[in-house]
Amino acid sequence: MTSDEKEKIKELRLKGMGYKGIANLLGLTRDSVRGFCKRNGLDGASCVVALNVEEKIKRNVLCACCEKPLKQKGQGRTRRFCSDKCRRKWWNENQDKRNKKETAIYKYICPHCGKEFSVYGNKKRKYCSHDCYIKDRFWRIDDGI
Repeated sequence: MTSDEKEKIKELRLKGMGYKGIANLLGLTRDSVRGFCKRNGLDGASCVVALNVEEKIKRNVLCACCEKPLKQKGQGRTRRFCSDKCRRKWWNENQDKRNKKETAIYKYICPHCGKEFSVYGNKKRKYCSHDCYIKDRFWRIDDGI
């Protein structure tokens, strides 16, 4: 079984398709599909499988990004991701799920272009962009020099 077939089985199973339907679609035997599903926690009633995976992600049993099984440590925070790569990828794709506090949003006016801009979590920001910083710092025509 190729990795493409494995991904396709996982995808179809999460959509609620049965072993026999997946096997017919991919040209595999029903038992090979069923065996793969059992080894990867996709067994049981097909309509319940998708709900089980979502529940496992909520309980931090599976990685929130790639859905690989997680091993929790005895102490410290519970893990949500299997690696830093998965964590960064998931947060970049799901920025709307961040809990941003209103008190950490600061509004400023750029000294170079005069545009108003807002920043999250940075009290000391001065310019709206790196481009404005460079232009104001190095391209400014000084009086008397």
